[in-house]
Amino acid sequence: MGDQTAVVSGGRGVSAELEQEVASHSELLRRLLDSVERVVVGQRPMVERLLIGMLTGGHVLLEGVPGLAKTLTVSTLARTIHAKFNRIQFTPDLLPADLIGTLIYDPKSGEFTPRKGPIFANILLADEINRAPAKVQSALLEAMQERSVTIGDTTYPLQEPFLVLATQNPIEQEGTYQLPEAQVDRFMLKLTIDYPSKTEEREIIDRMASSRPPVNVEAVIDVEEIGAARTVVDKIHLDERVRDYIVDLVRTTREPSLFGLEKLERYIEFGASPRASIALAIAGRAHAFMQGRAFVTPGDVKAIAPDVMRHRVIVSYEAMAEEVLPDDIVRRVLDKVPVP
Repeated sequence: MGDQTAVVSGGRGVSAELEQEVASHSELLRRLLDSVERVVVGQRPMVERLLIGMLTGGHVLLEGVPGLAKTLTVSTLARTIHAKFNRIQFTPDLLPADLIGTLIYDPKSGEFTPRKGPIFANILLADEINRAPAKVQSALLEAMQERSVTIGDTTYPLQEPFLVLATQNPIEQEGTYQLPEAQVDRFMLKLTIDYPSKTEEREIIDRMASSRPPVNVEAVIDVEEIGAARTVVDKIHLDERVRDYIVDLVRTTREPSLFGLEKLERYIEFGASPRASIALAIAGRAHAFMQGRAFVTPGDVKAIAPDVMRHRVIVSYEAMAEEVLPDDIVRRVLDKVPVP
């Protein structure tokens, strides 16, 4: 076992074999990232977070004003993978059957046969998800949580990998429905998409301001390779001190006084649940993997924490009145909790 010794993190050895696996599989992901960026200008953090969702099986919610390439990024990412991709444009008149499928009567046999809906895919783009009514959201919630759907009296498992990438517009409220907190919590990451920089916007003009379609991308990875990469991500070393740091971060959103943040108590209605702790650990491993490391550092946790926690911290009416956002609370917690 002497030749298996490698980088030491938190007092424990990480095997050379694991390091080699991480280096090999993370290179595949970098190739995929490069392919997406042939079409999408900037937005690298968004693309990286989408890859983290893919590596962990965690659903991702993208929020941003129209025109920031949310849909383009998801569809481009899907084209770089040999996987089944479906897009659903959510509308107020959408029915659960439009999403999951329904039973069709065959007059010749006198029997009902299932016709599966677009949710039976590896990657599902739920475009403008907050435009769908409650019954559709309920059907989607079962699929996201249970990885299965029920048509008639039969439950059908969804194929793996199964990933919901949803977009929503934060500024337009007409014809929209607020997502239930239970459903928002099922998204491992919530990304807030910002405007590009001046340099990036100039490059967008150079690439897109013509009648020619964007650059066509080819699939560079298949679902089997994604499954193999997921297996490696699960092996990434998570030190005891990093685990404690994750718990401290999440608990401080519920008990700000733990680390001298008593002033935040009036702004927090509900703190993050243990699901946030689980997501931080899983996403932290994937973030380390994306950096080509076989162990998680506190920096990995801090990098991914806003995306994991912003939708799990419910602010009070006082916070809304004073325009204190969940991001502000998460930032204060990250600044205050000691890093191991």
